[in-house]
Amino acid sequence: MLEDILGGLGGGGVLTLAIALFIILCVYLGIRIVPQSEKYVVERFGRLKSVLGPGINIIVPFLDRVAHKISVLERQLPNAEQDAITKDNVLVKIDTSVFYRIIEPEKTVYRIRDVDGAIATTVAGIVRAEMGKMDLDEVQSNRSALITSIKEQVEQAVEDWGIEVTRAEILDVDLDQATRDAMLQQLNAERERRAAVTRAEGQRRAVELNADAQLYEAKQVAEARRITADAEAYATGVVAEAIAKGGLEAVQYNIALEQVKAIGTMASGAGSNTIVVPADAVDAFGKAFQMLKGRS
Repeated sequence: MLEDILGGLGGGGVLTLAIALFIILCVYLGIRIVPQSEKYVVERFGRLKSVLGPGINIIVPFLDRVAHKISVLERQLPNAEQDAITKDNVLVKIDTSVFYRIIEPEKTVYRIRDVDGAIATTVAGIVRAEMGKMDLDEVQSNRSALITSIKEQVEQAVEDWGIEVTRAEILDVDLDQATRDAMLQQLNAERERRAAVTRAEGQRRAVELNADAQLYEAKQVAEARRITADAEAYATGVVAEAIAKGGLEAVQYNIALEQVKAIGTMASGAGSNTIVVPADAVDAFGKAFQMLKGRS
């Protein structure tokens, strides 16, 4: 059938058809549509020619060819577990995970063969080196700083491969059973020590408060005694001043008046029918009367 078609076209028609087919083939080989998530590495005679980005791209047919199609999506390395020894000689198992993406595929395809394996080996070496600089307690408490340090060092190591490390994680830090038991004993001992310190602090505080209370009581008693002494001294001074000014007779007169008032108070009490008068009451009344008469 093809021979019948070619025979019907004649010599000129065959040439035209061949040219048309050649043009179609050139268009097919020369136009490359690259997806958004990929980049194409183009070679010419086995050497790097260019890198095609997303969209429509034109290359030279029969001379250029797409040698590599590289995904630029973020990738995650399989979780890796490696042994490491801390600064205080504790064996731990570190479970890590790394996320990366290829940003310069022309470097990746020509400088490294196994990207995932190379990055995993680099991460393992960096993790072991960093763990050897820190004690176990520092690893547990400064995990975020350790992750940041690992990420920065991995980025520097893979920079020549055209790779960007987007995230690094330490998923788990596992200890052997003997180390766990030792840490548990240490934790219990530390708790007991803190409890003992707390009890001692409480007892010391109680003694201090008791001493302060006794000191306060002693000060208050001393202050009361001082006030009483001041009052007695003041009363003595008043009496002495009165004697100096009014003489002994004035004092006797005041005493007699006080005795009269006391007898009057006793007489005014309820149910008091009998009044007991002291033997010297009459003399007191007489003296008071004489003094009063003398004053008048």
